[in-house]
Amino acid sequence: MTDTISTPKPSVTDSGAGPITRFLRATEIDTRLLGMFAALALIWTGFHIYGALFNGGGAFLTPRNLWNLSVQTSSIGIMATGMVLVIVTRNIDLSVGAVLGVTGMTMGILQVTILPQYLGLGSPLIWIITAIFGIVMGGCIGTFHGWLIAYRKIPAFIVTLGGLLVWRGAAFVANNGKTISPVDSTFQLLGGGPYGSVGATGSWVVGMLAIIGIILALYYGRQNRIHHEFAVRPMWAEVVVGALSCGMVIGAVLLVNAYPWPSGIVKQYIAANNLTVDPDTLFISHGFAIPVLILMGVGILMTLLVTRTRFGRYVFAIGGNPEAAALAGINVRWMTLRIFTLMGMLAGLSAVVASARLNSATNALGLLDELYVIAAAVIGGTSLAGGLGTIYGAILGALVMQSLQSGMVLIGTPTAVQQMVVGSVLVLAVYLDNLYRSKVK
Repeated sequence: MTDTISTPKPSVTDSGAGPITRFLRATEIDTRLLGMFAALALIWTGFHIYGALFNGGGAFLTPRNLWNLSVQTSSIGIMATGMVLVIVTRNIDLSVGAVLGVTGMTMGILQVTILPQYLGLGSPLIWIITAIFGIVMGGCIGTFHGWLIAYRKIPAFIVTLGGLLVWRGAAFVANNGKTISPVDSTFQLLGGGPYGSVGATGSWVVGMLAIIGIILALYYGRQNRIHHEFAVRPMWAEVVVGALSCGMVIGAVLLVNAYPWPSGIVKQYIAANNLTVDPDTLFISHGFAIPVLILMGVGILMTLLVTRTRFGRYVFAIGGNPEAAALAGINVRWMTLRIFTLMGMLAGLSAVVASARLNSATNALGLLDELYVIAAAVIGGTSLAGGLGTIYGAILGALVMQSLQSGMVLIGTPTAVQQMVVGSVLVLAVYLDNLYRSKVK
């Protein structure tokens, strides 16, 4: 027996199409992805120009604001990755904000009132036990929801709507509506801030690892296509995709490293380390915030889960046609329970990030987050009809939603108007999704 070497097949291109169409087909760049980047560019430049003209200076396109924007996006982005799976399977989860709230409040009680009595104040185990407890608690709530939906056959809309009310009330009852602050000092680092970041060197390490990952992904993706005799992109297209991806990583590293510590924090740092440096001349970069790194890790793991595992294939099979999936031998009920369990765990992780960032736990934590999470998933290309969605799209959708909210805050837009804009954007996203699906058909 001899081994056969298959010749790479070039990707199909239409010689009669225009140069832009041929470029997009050759590089296989998602047009929805381009649309989201265009929307981001429009939002960012629009708010910056508005601020420059009417607020005495543009503050949006600055390292400080964009760094804060990335941190604010983390909590919504983490939950949006799970919401993709929920919506892909033709379900909905309206309770994620309330689950975040009750989990955050419970973690606050645990780390401030209970654990110090047994471990001692400032014990390094406090933040670890608290974070694990929050994720497990969120997973248990999600499992309960999934059981009601899958095995008791109660519609997901009703179960999670009831969960929204129940868990929001539980967050209030847990501590009689009182705010818990501050949280454990180490736990607080998970929310970002000058000390909750990896600095300039750490950011370059993260950036280099990301670039290596991009190159390896392109290489092994191309080899896999050749092995299975699928059409491959032209080599120039591979280089373009790789260069654009690596360029974005380098740009992100330069951006986060351009934001220095505030002068007050620098003075504290100098005093704590007995330095004789002039605070005005010492530039210490924030680098990537820990919540952003958590979001990156969740995004990578969730992408691998939905694209490289049987679980992911089953999720999209159920979303495409639940009846056919059941006839094919997929245990739809067991899959539904697992999906909602995963959604609950991600809500618990998001509660860790949100409560750490605020350095407190309140009964209003996560209020209306369910709207932002659903909007992020839909804006990112997840179809409410099921069977279609991407993890990276949901994260970009979360960035779009947070950019709108952040920009409106910067220009002084009233809270009521902000909510009107969020609702309008959600409706528009669904309308555009319907248009896209009709054109595809």
